[in-house]
Amino acid sequence: MTTLFVNACAHDESRTLSLCRAYLEGNPAVEEVRLFVRDLAPFDWKMVEQRVALIEKADWGDSMFDLAKQFAAADEIVIGTPYWDLSFPAVLKIYIEHVTVNGIVFHYTEEGRPEGLCKAKRLVYITTSGGPCSFANYGFEYFQGIAHMFGIPETHFISAELLDVIGQDVDAIMNDALARVRDLKETLPAL
Repeated sequence: MTTLFVNACAHDESRTLSLCRAYLEGNPAVEEVRLFVRDLAPFDWKMVEQRVALIEKADWGDSMFDLAKQFAAADEIVIGTPYWDLSFPAVLKIYIEHVTVNGIVFHYTEEGRPEGLCKAKRLVYITTSGGPCSFANYGFEYFQGIAHMFGIPETHFISAELLDVIGQDVDAIMNDALARVRDLKETLPAL
């Protein structure tokens, strides 16, 4: 059983990454995609034309589909990302553009509705923020929609907020988030 860890953390000392590592600890089958190292290009018109031509032929051998195939094959998806600008860093959106492939992670029904093709049973979204984020976390809401479109039935959300607000007990906030991560791990059924 494979867990795909989509790491959108900018550096190794990231508080978000520390929560993700706690969630993934003990899991022997983690595949990690480090987005800030991967250097994915946003789609330009030439890339879109090439991709559409290959999709129309169902020619999945091109390397541009590798991320989509990896995503579709995973049993669990873990998204680790800081809370930036009401959602997440742009590298994560670029990644999702590379993953969202008709014929691999979803397809359209005869009625024109998207239907998921992903194997994953759940998506876990872990984030941290300097200020409050629960009032408007469009990143998690976006991934709830992505999970639905891709056929992933469960979504879970863990956040540590107010980490850069003067006067907050950062250690207590992180310890609370870490406890929620461990509780989630213990309550989720095995894949």
